[in-house]
Amino acid sequence: MAKVLCVLYDDPANGGYPTSYARDTIPTISRYPDGQTLPTPHAIDFKPGQLLGSVTGELGLRKYLEGQGHEFVVTSDKDGPNSEFEKHLHDAEIVISQPFWPAYLTAERIAKAPKLKMALTAGIGSDHVDLQAAMDKGLSVVEITYCNSNSVAEHIVMQMLSLVRNYIPSYKQVIDGGWNIADCVSRSYDIEGMHVGTVAAGRIGLRALRLLKPFDVHLHYFDRHRLPESVEKELNLTWHDSVESMVKVVDIVTINCPLHPETEHLFNDEMISKMKKGSYIVNTARGKICDRDAIARALKSGHLAGYAGDVWFPQPAPQDHPWRTMPNHGMTPHISGTSLSAQARYAAGVREVLECYFENRPIRNEYLVVKDGALAGVGAHSYSKGNATKGSEEAAKFKK
Repeated sequence: MAKVLCVLYDDPANGGYPTSYARDTIPTISRYPDGQTLPTPHAIDFKPGQLLGSVTGELGLRKYLEGQGHEFVVTSDKDGPNSEFEKHLHDAEIVISQPFWPAYLTAERIAKAPKLKMALTAGIGSDHVDLQAAMDKGLSVVEITYCNSNSVAEHIVMQMLSLVRNYIPSYKQVIDGGWNIADCVSRSYDIEGMHVGTVAAGRIGLRALRLLKPFDVHLHYFDRHRLPESVEKELNLTWHDSVESMVKVVDIVTINCPLHPETEHLFNDEMISKMKKGSYIVNTARGKICDRDAIARALKSGHLAGYAGDVWFPQPAPQDHPWRTMPNHGMTPHISGTSLSAQARYAAGVREVLECYFENRPIRNEYLVVKDGALAGVGAHSYSKGNATKGSEEAAKFKK
């Protein structure tokens, strides 16, 4: 039987694991916008709307896995040589991790795991795995494509409006007992009429563009795979053949490309200098796509009017990470793709993948990132060979 090692984020700090929820149900959807069906496991052992992504939630997997005779280890302790993750890695056959609380599978860690067959992401984005090392060792890397794309797109729009309308400082006025309207509105603008561009127009980027269209903004995009002409006409999109071309003309940039060696530190001092003064960036893709210190410098100088997102590098972010204290930011922990609605989908997707694996059935092609020593499925479309995990050891500096 197999050992399945699962890394999830901690339970709520206030009140512990929930015994009740704000809502009794969540909406049911049957298909994603491109027609792809939602995960279709044989069964689930949870109620949609429960907190599944934390340690006690266990992705709803324990009954299934232990009922099949497998060993199931769940922990949030993932960083450093003495972590629970490292303790169990040596004989794990499957590692499950989330983008929100990633267990970084570096080449060194993969070398310590001779029985490892599959790295499974409960969510979207497998850059916490050294994909080159996974290919070299013949591991399968799998993620639950599309499970939380709309969740992230909604977060993007929320953070754009929060930055442009100066919402967070205005909310803080209320919390602090103040009522200085001038302080609140001195950095507040309408988004209407602004030029908004996405770096990548895949499932998340395109959904964000669709959500933004009713705001009467001018929409732009860069993607190495150009969208169909019908979609460009529908949304009145302007396509750019390079990121540099787009950032020169837009007021707001949303970053929605995967992290791999080609996109690492794409937004550095040079790229940011090409943007309009007073521009905004919303990054819900991966923190390492932006040069950490370049972002902080641009906010301090005023060249950027605001920066928001929910992705950091490493994750969790060390307490001294400059994005915690830089001016005019709207950062959140990595939460955009782990709403309770999204958790129901990615937990069911993980269950589907595990059922396929243990029953020797093919895993959906759209879920595959690496298979048989090569990029496959969504991986062949979105990633490039290489390693983006370098520097992840800094996560060990984080103290709860």
